[in-house]
Parts: sequence; structure tokens; C-alpha cells
Amino acid sequence: MSECRLPLAAMVKDEPIAFESALFMRAAAAETQLRQILDARPLAGEIARPERLMAAMRHGVLNGGKRLRPFLVMESAALFSADGEAALRVAAALECVHCYSLIHDDLPSMDDDDLRRGQPTVHKAFDEATAILAGDALLTLAFDIVADEATALPAERRAALVLALARAAGAGGMVGGQVLDIEAERQRPDEAGIIRLQAMKTGALIRFACEAGAIVAGAPHPDRERLAEFGSAIGLAFQLADDLLDLTADAKQMGKATNKDAAAGKATLASLHGPDWAREQLHGLIDQAHALLEPYGEEAALLKEAATFVATRSS
Repeated sequence: MSECRLPLAAMVKDEPIAFESALFMRAAAAETQLRQILDARPLAGEIARPERLMAAMRHGVLNGGKRLRPFLVMESAALFSADGEAALRVAAALECVHCYSLIHDDLPSMDDDDLRRGQPTVHKAFDEATAILAGDALLTLAFDIVADEATALPAERRAALVLALARAAGAGGMVGGQVLDIEAERQRPDEAGIIRLQAMKTGALIRFACEAGAIVAGAPHPDRERLAEFGSAIGLAFQLADDLLDLTADAKQMGKATNKDAAAGKATLASLHGPDWAREQLHGLIDQAHALLEPYGEEAALLKEAATFVATRSS
């Protein structure tokens, strides 16, 4: 994956690579890395990898998608000229966590979805028990990837990544946010509660994606904090855009069911204040995200475009 060793923001024939091309290239690199990891033979310390389990894991991971989180890891690492291969492995680990969360989120006991990215969800393609175990395996695999010496970083950076990912994914991050989301069906939260829920359920992994690049690079702590703050801004924008699409898009456009929040009685910022308010807030979040990246100049051009994409996407 030699293209991962250089920042994609680098000039090619005096022209920067377009964001759409950069996103596609990063997604392709992540997809290849994930396929290699999931197709690998049992590693030292493992006994066997049951094929049905591996097939379910592949179904939940290798099914397309924009790979936005891997893009953010790799591009934030490139901002500091970090090793691209290490960043790619961290990006793959994060995508394993993200995909595990989607597999579990689609289960009948949670959102009860039949489609994900236009394809049958894992519990529909296999069964509920296999889907649960595939998610469990992807979560543990993520930490295996980061901790493995094949992620060629100093041990203290790998440890920092493990710690940051655990906190982003766990009770005080994504999983805690999912619990708050379930509770929101019974007791509608106020605006502050909605923001907290969304910062945990969706924003925590996006924040980690941006901060992880700085950790991979061994960047100074102020840069790590700035990238984390950038991640928080686009994490909120991502969820706000998602809620807006849930109100205004159709299932074919989204590749999954829409109007789910309204049907479940869940309040979102978009439903609370209306689509026009949501669009205005998204513009403000774009400006905030861009301002955070100003110290990095043109090197941050693709990350700025990512912020705009997150807030203005149509699916």
C-alpha cells in the first residue's frame, strides 16, 4: 500500500487530489487491509477461526461504505507525516469497532433493521446468535490489530491508541451512548441530553479517528487536543446530518430504513428544531471545524473538505 506513505494532500502535477478521489483511495486501502486481516490464517495463540463466524464478520465489514473513519485516521496521520502503514492498520482496527457496532445496532433487540448499505443485515444473512458473536469478534480483533507489533509503532503509542479506543468505544463513549439512545425511547431527553447522547454514540469514534492520527505520529499534546476537538465538531455534524437525512431522505437513497427515530418516539436535534435550523447549524459546524485546522494551512485541505462532506452528504 505504498500510496499510504505520503499525504494525499500532496500536489500532483501542481494540482491537489480531489476529496472524492482521496476518499475513494483511502477506502480502497482500508478495504484491502481489512480483507487481508479477515482472510488471514489463525495467528499465534489462536486455535482455529470457524468459517461461519469469519463469513459473518466479512459480511458485516466488507460490504462497501464510505470508510469515513479510516479516512480520518489516515489523513490526520498524514497531516503530521506519520507512517502510512501503521495508520492504515489503526484505521482498519477502528473500522472493525464501527462495523461491530452496526451489526449489534441492527439486531431485533435494538434497532431491528433488515438492511445495511443496501444489503441484508448480518442477523438476516446468518442468524442472531452468529451476528452477536461476529460483533464480539470484531471488537476484540480491533484491539489485537492495534496492540500487535505488526502495527509498527513504539509500544507507548500502541498503548495510548488502545486506551483511547477503549474509552471511545466503551461505557463512557459509544456503548454508553447506545444505552442513552435506548432510554430516549422511554423518556425524551432535553437538548443537552440529546447532544450528550450523540457525542457518545456517534461522535466518540469520529473524535478518536481524528485524534488517532496525531497519536500515530507522536504529535505534541496540543496538536492531539486540536485534532480531537476537530473530531468532536465533525462528529456532531455527522449525527446532525444523519438526523436530517432520516427526516428528509428515502430508504432507497440511504440504503437503510428512514424515519426510524420518529417511529420510535426519539427526539433528535433536527426533529426538535426543524430541518432549516439543522442546516444552519451544520454550516456553523463546518466553519468551526475549518477554523480548528487553520494552523496547518494547505496540508489540512482534505480534512477541511471532509468536514464539509460530513455536513452536506446526501446519504
